[in-house]
Amino acid sequence: EGIRGWYRGFGAILVGGTPGTMVYLCSYEMIKKRLSAISNNSSSTTKTSNDESFLVHFTAGVLAETISCIVYVPVDVVKERLQVQVQQRQQQNAGAAVTQHQYRGSYDALRKIMKNEGLKGIYKGYGATLLSFGPFSAIYFSLYESMKKRAREGLLSSHQQPSDDSTSIRHVVRNSQDEQELELPFHWVVACSASAGAAASWLTSPLDMAKLRLQVQRGKAATGEGNQVIYRGMTDALYFAFRDGGVKGLFKGALARVLHFTPATCITMTAYEKCKSFYANVLP
Repeated sequence: EGIRGWYRGFGAILVGGTPGTMVYLCSYEMIKKRLSAISNNSSSTTKTSNDESFLVHFTAGVLAETISCIVYVPVDVVKERLQVQVQQRQQQNAGAAVTQHQYRGSYDALRKIMKNEGLKGIYKGYGATLLSFGPFSAIYFSLYESMKKRAREGLLSSHQQPSDDSTSIRHVVRNSQDEQELELPFHWVVACSASAGAAASWLTSPLDMAKLRLQVQRGKAATGEGNQVIYRGMTDALYFAFRDGGVKGLFKGALARVLHFTPATCITMTAYEKCKSFYANVLP
């Protein structure tokens, strides 16, 4: 299929993934601020403790994923149907039988799924997706916010001590008395987002592997390629993976997941942080 085959389903990701990411990041920011305010009001001190900060970011990550999955899951369903039908066509071609694709593209797939299966079909797998990406978002934002906090503390410390490098960070310090007002330099944002993305993607790799197995099973059943039910849910998929390959089987494909999510989260969060900083300075 050439290069075009690599990007099958890209239309669904572009159209649905962009607003999904907007909902995801905005939801996280709003929930984080709300939970932080509640935590500060209930605390006897003006600053939240490390444990409270962790719970705020962990909970905000899960809730943001819960909300954004309303957009992400239909995109994922369309993408998996398009990708699985390619496998079906290849197998049939190997037997010298050429057939037409069931779906002509992302919009056609969405329209036919809605017509034949309704909302239940388009949101099939919502639970599995949330069980996979909910923990990822929780771990990611907890690590990311913790790394940013440590980076701010280090920059403030170095800024208060005169050195040759002090002028290079002076422009990012708005108020040295408040580390929350310190805008991190570009390379620190890249380092924090990439490190958190790598760690979170590796730790949640077994959950993603189980989700993918369920997706392939559902996709094959929907396209008529196979109706055999091997996995009844996430627990089943994890059990079979562990039974067949032990701990190593649970983390099969973990490196590929890390290589995908590290640059993806790095680009997304770096762009988000810089845009947020830019508009905060421009808008009244």
